[in-house]
Amino acid sequence: MNKQNEQKPAGSGQRRQNNRSRQRPQQQQQNLSQRKEEAVYAFIDSQNLNISIQEKGWKLDWTEFRKYLGEKLGVTKAFLFIGYVPGNETMYSILQQQGYILIFRPTVDSDSGVKGNIDVELVLRAMIEYPNYDKAVIVTGDGDFHALIDHLDSHGKLKTLMIPNKERYSSLFKRFESKMDFISTKRRTLEYKR
Repeated sequence: MNKQNEQKPAGSGQRRQNNRSRQRPQQQQQNLSQRKEEAVYAFIDSQNLNISIQEKGWKLDWTEFRKYLGEKLGVTKAFLFIGYVPGNETMYSILQQQGYILIFRPTVDSDSGVKGNIDVELVLRAMIEYPNYDKAVIVTGDGDFHALIDHLDSHGKLKTLMIPNKERYSSLFKRFESKMDFISTKRRTLEYKR
């Protein structure tokens, strides 16, 4: 029998089409629920965070902090802006294993120690990634980030401004009080205890 002349059982094409149309709404529902999962990115000023917590007399447990960001704030990507110091490669590797995306900045020796100014890199990365996240968590107490925080807030993208030291942060942030969270009040949970 010639394949061109083969006849399909009556209604078989219709059944397949009906099955496909029944699957589509389910797939659409699944796609919608996947899209509803909020992309939350954290942009962390590591120097401000580290120095501020040490001024409070304790050290931050970076593993617990990453867990906190994920579990409490829904952070899906955590960008850690850090000055690159040769010899610290093991620490950098551990931070990456804990789920941080490290953005390095060259450092310089100064009278006050090693410095790596990350401000421009943090703002630039926040803007490069802007279309990829729904909400942002900014971790700093430094007023140099006021313009970025103001922009994110005015466009509905600022989820939380995490300030390392509740007693010491820029007065420019006062108007963001409703979105502030203070790391220094979480010592019991976030202190390095080993």
